[in-house]
Amino acid sequence: MSDAKTLYTANVHVTGGRDGVARSSDGRLDLKLSTPGGPGQGTNPEQLFAAGWSACFQGAMAIAAKSKGITLPVDLAIDTEVELRHGGDGFSLAARLKVSLPGIAPDIARQVIETAHRTCPYSKAIKGNIDAVVMLV
Repeated sequence: MSDAKTLYTANVHVTGGRDGVARSSDGRLDLKLSTPGGPGQGTNPEQLFAAGWSACFQGAMAIAAKSKGITLPVDLAIDTEVELRHGGDGFSLAARLKVSLPGIAPDIARQVIETAHRTCPYSKAIKGNIDAVVMLV
């Protein structure tokens, strides 16, 4: 049994699958879902994963930078690509984080990114499970 303390639990109710609706118990999330690349309005699970991982990764970068005495630039940005793939073993995901750290020396930026990738909960969750690349651009 883990000794980890739960800090937050997200509760989301989805109906209708990829062409349905997702609503959180606190009402902060209420959105229409749609099939990736298909017609219609709404977002899809791949976009939601990209947004969640990017946001979490920025938080992990802030912690890593602070521990190294570095101030992250205000124009820090992450462009994330999440691919839905289909092959011989069925459906899978692949993802790329493209991190921009203007004004930070590349060697220092890479250290922050590598530390964040080791500590970000999303990065930990996908480690060894999907093709994932995190790069400095």
